[in-house]
Amino acid sequence: MKNITAANKKEYVKISSFIFLYFFTWSASIGLLAIWLGQKTNLSGSVIGTVFAVNGIFSVILKPVYGYILDKIGMSKYLLYFVVGMSALMAPFFIYVYQPLLISHTMLGIIVGAIYLSFAWYAGVAACESYTDRYSRLNGMEFGQIRMWGSLGWAVASSFSGLLFNLSPSWNFILGSVTSVVMLIVLLSLKANANTGNADEVLSKQKIVFSDVVELMRSRKFWAFCLYVAGVAWMMFIAEQQFSRYFVTFFDDVQQGNAVFGYLGTVQSGMEFLMYMVIPLFVNYVGAKKGLLIVGLVVGARLIISGLCDSHLLISILKPLYGLEICLLLVSVFKYIAEHFDKRVNATMYLLGYQAMLYVGNVVISSPAGYLYDRIGFEQTYILMGAIALTFTLISAFTLSACQSKRDGSYVEPEHAEPVKN
Repeated sequence: MKNITAANKKEYVKISSFIFLYFFTWSASIGLLAIWLGQKTNLSGSVIGTVFAVNGIFSVILKPVYGYILDKIGMSKYLLYFVVGMSALMAPFFIYVYQPLLISHTMLGIIVGAIYLSFAWYAGVAACESYTDRYSRLNGMEFGQIRMWGSLGWAVASSFSGLLFNLSPSWNFILGSVTSVVMLIVLLSLKANANTGNADEVLSKQKIVFSDVVELMRSRKFWAFCLYVAGVAWMMFIAEQQFSRYFVTFFDDVQQGNAVFGYLGTVQSGMEFLMYMVIPLFVNYVGAKKGLLIVGLVVGARLIISGLCDSHLLISILKPLYGLEICLLLVSVFKYIAEHFDKRVNATMYLLGYQAMLYVGNVVISSPAGYLYDRIGFEQTYILMGAIALTFTLISAFTLSACQSKRDGSYVEPEHAEPVKN
């Protein structure tokens, strides 16, 4: 783990606890949203699909707004207070507002739910991660070594959330609200010191204005990064959406397949936790661009091999690699953005160029992918998606900008690094 001064150890514990609690809350409640929609509101599969599509649309709209606000307020925690406050309203919202509306006025319930879920979770998680990245660089910490506690929080909650749901989903939501109050207490105690030795490299004295966003979207680097997201990250996340359906086909007993898939989900979360400890060091060594390209190679190879394999043992080995991909992708994304985009638009770039782009892919690609699953089968679809990921990785090798690395001697420690402008 990167050296942390004695003065920062308490703050490391606090920010790590905040991230742990946020993902714990999400896993314990919102992680079971699809099951809740089907079993407790009796919505059909097509209507549930509409719910997630509308959620995605509102999330795409709200994420850039959150990014702009974060860049505007710097290290102020007001936006995080709002996100946590919305999370704390989970139990009354789901029990007394969302469920009754979905049953009596379905379309209105879908829209109201999409607004709430985007405020608290779909855009809220991106805001929390972006703030954590900035906080980590400001205090000489590694983002990955904070974010790993989020993976642990998700894994811990996953281990019992299903059992709690079987008793009553209300208990999941009540637990989420209670945990959110604890999260708020931790956030209140968190000190955001904007006068550290790294402040000049992390924070801009000039606050973002709308023309900065326009200039960002005119930048070649912005669109080169978005091209990578569309070609590699879209394939990675879209393929995962229905991977469980493909996975269970390798087992004679579907229930056995479901059980093994659940166990591997726990292994994946554990792998994420462990990988976040070492991935930041690896990305510093090879550089953020090479980190992104390695993700593309791993994603492409995993999908193609998934389409070709005929063994339940091999597909079981491939499944947890998704955890490695997530860690390497997220750490590389933050380091690439910090190195190649102006400090004034750091959060905006992450929430617009990465997070919003991911949800655009969810809206645009999910249905065609589902059609191909039915038309040509999972095997051929995964081979096609893997080939697309590899193709865009090759293109990105020429379009993404070069990054500093310890391997070639160009890496400079953050406290002495000069920010690279667009």
